[in-house]
Amino acid sequence: MSNVLRDQAIDHVIAQEGGYVNDPKDAGGETNWGITVRVARKNGYHAPMKDMPRKVAFDLYVAKYWNALELDQVEKLSPTLASELVDTAANMGPGRAAEFLQRALNAFNQQGSLYDDISVDMDVGPSTIAALTQYLTKRGKDGETVMYSALNSLQGSFYINLIERKPSQERFAFGWLLNRVASV
Repeated sequence: MSNVLRDQAIDHVIAQEGGYVNDPKDAGGETNWGITVRVARKNGYHAPMKDMPRKVAFDLYVAKYWNALELDQVEKLSPTLASELVDTAANMGPGRAAEFLQRALNAFNQQGSLYDDISVDMDVGPSTIAALTQYLTKRGKDGETVMYSALNSLQGSFYINLIERKPSQERFAFGWLLNRVASV
């Protein structure tokens, strides 16, 4: 399978994230290409963050975000949703992106009449892929549009809740919603 969409989606994330940032007011801490120092260190990158090659970040996005969410399988069903999920994962972690997808799938299954509820375990596995397949088969293009909107709605709600809990992060709110929720 071609990795064109994956590469484009990750390139888009990296472009949005930009290069090196070490804003003391950002709860995410020191980052480069959107990769936090914590994620970098946990995955074997120990050089100064400001020197992190873009390729290292790209490879981390593939392994820890794209592959972790089974987005090759999601892409076969909906390239739009695969791109949205990797973007959400880059900003909130793959578990949160998986959670949003699973919660939305459960909300849209008409009390189990379209497909069974799935566990909201923050891990995209066979049950989540099967539910997404059934959802998109039954709901079609409108289903894809609604799911995309639901994922963005959950993401936006998460940002607002975060800002209410941590007012210091309010300075980032507009950019988060502009670049992550309001953009298409």
